[in-house]
Amino acid sequence: VQLQASGGGLVQAGGSLRLSCAASGRTFSGYFMGWFRQAPGKEREVVGGINWSSGSTYYADSVKGRFTISRDNAKNTVYLQMNSLKPEDTANYYCATGRRGSWYRMENYAYWGQGTLVTGLQ
Repeated sequence: VQLQASGGGLVQAGGSLRLSCAASGRTFSGYFMGWFRQAPGKEREVVGGINWSSGSTYYADSVKGRFTISRDNAKNTVYLQMNSLKPEDTANYYCATGRRGSWYRMENYAYWGQGTLVTGLQ
């Protein structure tokens, strides 16, 4: 399983950015894709996730109402649309899959992509 995250960059506070996570190596129907982030000097934390089959989404309270997760089954790609960005959203963002257990616990995920850096400017 390979996950390729992309789309990070610099963005002004209040702006928007869309991250992508392209998955390959297996069929992901029935799987769950999670998004996490890690700010400098802080622990990695959950952002949210999506059930690949049903499309059901889950979000951390800190991003609820601002971030939206979606997927394109044909492209085997999951997206993280980030709106109303704040400087505190600055972090490396990671996608992960192969979950066993709670969606919000990073240790429950077996496969990780490399991070893509999002910097929210003041």
